[in-house]
Amino acid sequence: MDEIQTVLRSSISTLQDISDSAELDAEVLLCHILKKNRTYLRTWPERQLKVKELDQFKDLLKQRQQGQPIAYLVGNREFWSRDFYVDTNVLIPRPDTETLIELCLQLIQHKPNARLIDLGTGSGIIAITLAAEFPELNVTAVDSSVAALKIAQHNAQLNNTPNIHFLQSNWLAQLENETFDFIVSNPPYIAPDDPHLNQGDVRFEPTSALIAEQHGLQDIMHISAQSQRHLNKGAYLIFEHGYNQQHAVHSILDQHQYQNIHCLHDLSNQPRVSYAQWPAE
Repeated sequence: MDEIQTVLRSSISTLQDISDSAELDAEVLLCHILKKNRTYLRTWPERQLKVKELDQFKDLLKQRQQGQPIAYLVGNREFWSRDFYVDTNVLIPRPDTETLIELCLQLIQHKPNARLIDLGTGSGIIAITLAAEFPELNVTAVDSSVAALKIAQHNAQLNNTPNIHFLQSNWLAQLENETFDFIVSNPPYIAPDDPHLNQGDVRFEPTSALIAEQHGLQDIMHISAQSQRHLNKGAYLIFEHGYNQQHAVHSILDQHQYQNIHCLHDLSNQPRVSYAQWPAE
């Protein structure tokens, strides 16, 4: 019998060897096929699946067995209570980045009409979240990937954030003499030989958004140097970085004459977001 409860029970068993969240994975995939929420699955456990629905679910289940991330299979990931479209051209939003958002919210509230640029915007979660929280904020979202920018623009429309300007650029290269009150970035920061690249979702994510030379620090070094002539006096440079990179990032910021260098820990209590100010005088 192809009832919801029977199909779920079987699929959970199938996924247990490859996923720590087999039940959730199975439910999310089935909800995607049925275009229903998870409450529906519990309310109608004896509902028979149509042949087409079952075939589509089995196809997604097979891809999940092969390791494909749930977010790519359903084309969606929630971040900061908003929905974002994602595919293999962009990174999958992660809770770690909420630490950066929390910091920006604290800093921007003192200057809600500031100019902010998000470097390497990807799916646009940082730029869009901040633009939505502060409608007066003047936001520029930059990425070197045309495909990523199209996704970010689509997400901006979905989340009704018209106060964002999108630009294709290798970091700040196309910005000429523009200056900002906030430069934020979640750049590539994984070293090329990091074993985590062979595990979990990152196996399927774009390497250009993950990997940086110089032990994962090359892009952070480049942005720190470029930003010097694009920051207003007293403006902030804010990075998300690896859990083991705090001291190296702070050393880079110090070498480039930034002041008031600090670090925040993520939800797992790992050092995750570093920020500093360009001298006010």
